[in-house]
Amino acid sequence: MSRVSKPYEIVERALELSTADGCVVIADENSSANLRWAGNTLTTNGMTRGRTLTVIATVDGAEGTASGVVSRSAVTADDLEPLVRAAEAAARGAGPAEDAQPLVSGVPVSADFTEPPAETGSDVFAAFAPALGDAFARARSGGRELYGFANHEMTSTYLGSSTGVRLRHDQPNGTLELNAKSPDRTRSAWAGRATRDFEDVDPAALDAELARRLGWAERRIDLPAGRYETLLPPTAVADLLIYQYWSASARDAAEGRTVFSRPGGGTRVGETLSELPLTLRSDPYAPGLESAPFLIAHASGDGGSVFDNGLPLAPTDWIAGGKLQRLTTTRHSAGLTGLPVAPAMDNLVLDGGGDRSLEEMVAATTGRALLLTCLWYIREVDPATLLLTGLTRDGVYLVEDGEVLGEVNNFRFNESPVGLLSRASEAGRTERTLPREWGDYFTRAAMPALRIPDFHMSSVSRGV
Repeated sequence: MSRVSKPYEIVERALELSTADGCVVIADENSSANLRWAGNTLTTNGMTRGRTLTVIATVDGAEGTASGVVSRSAVTADDLEPLVRAAEAAARGAGPAEDAQPLVSGVPVSADFTEPPAETGSDVFAAFAPALGDAFARARSGGRELYGFANHEMTSTYLGSSTGVRLRHDQPNGTLELNAKSPDRTRSAWAGRATRDFEDVDPAALDAELARRLGWAERRIDLPAGRYETLLPPTAVADLLIYQYWSASARDAAEGRTVFSRPGGGTRVGETLSELPLTLRSDPYAPGLESAPFLIAHASGDGGSVFDNGLPLAPTDWIAGGKLQRLTTTRHSAGLTGLPVAPAMDNLVLDGGGDRSLEEMVAATTGRALLLTCLWYIREVDPATLLLTGLTRDGVYLVEDGEVLGEVNNFRFNESPVGLLSRASEAGRTERTLPREWGDYFTRAAMPALRIPDFHMSSVSRGV
């Protein structure tokens, strides 16, 4: 057994070993539990545990401060000194860091910094697993097959620095993806949920939702490409707005490179992006979507800088009342652009003032519209307009005068999320959702369904 094994001891020892001018150490302790199933039968389950240690060394020079970042997994006490020296060597071999700032200091110490890491295990599925078994039985008797997986992770992050920062955060993260297929595999429907503890996930309700969608798909209707009134469910809205969020760098906008650049110079902060009273926000304390209340940056980027590690995070409106309020900044880019410091956070909420569910929005549809299930394979086409392309998946349905008539073919779409916000005619009730495309990277989202009068289906796709 290693002499130094507790996460906070690893952090403290690494800081003691540092001979750099500044040092930040991040220890991530991770545990996970998962279930997988196919054809109404549980196939595998498992658990993992791991540790990753990141050391950030800063070295002052005549031309500025350089940084070196090295991360390694399964670190023990014997690995610490080589890891710290590698970070210092990387800093000394690098030029001055453009984002260099004094390391954060003066923040309160986390009271639980020396406590053991939180862990997950198979007991997180104690209520969910039997309910899933009941869903298998109902699906089997209903002539459909369920496929999917459930995963739960707990990550305890310990952040320490040479300036006295001692912070700790426990982040639970659960995801469920469920597919229902007809026995001949010609029809497929998907549902996903994000959860902190699996106590709020109802497999019976999900199976009923999927059964309804498979029933809609019994009638097939082919439609050509074109512009259609389209109901985007919360998961699709999340995927589009998360990409917009990742593209909302104040510095890139100020340099004229993004959809948030003002013609002639500067940014579009203050401009109206939607006539609907939309508020897009991040809040580390949002109920059910809680995330780290301080910055954790393993590398520098548009949304965060390694020099800003430990910076307190506060609720931030990116869009308020339809107007652009903030773009993401580090302390460095805030100084360059003259905008407030606003680092990216790990959750995203869109409120539109609506109170209708997606089902109620379907029922209120007059004329013809498309109802989507989800999007995938989203890629950027043009950063200047944030034009994205991607595919529909696992069910596109034709709605006429409030009734779902059947399933139509899949499409490739070409749309900008900024453009969609400007054209949206209705926002439904905000609810927690799992982004289908970005669920491996970003799970804490709450979105309404959006009604788009003229969503651009650019071509027909033969995918499922």
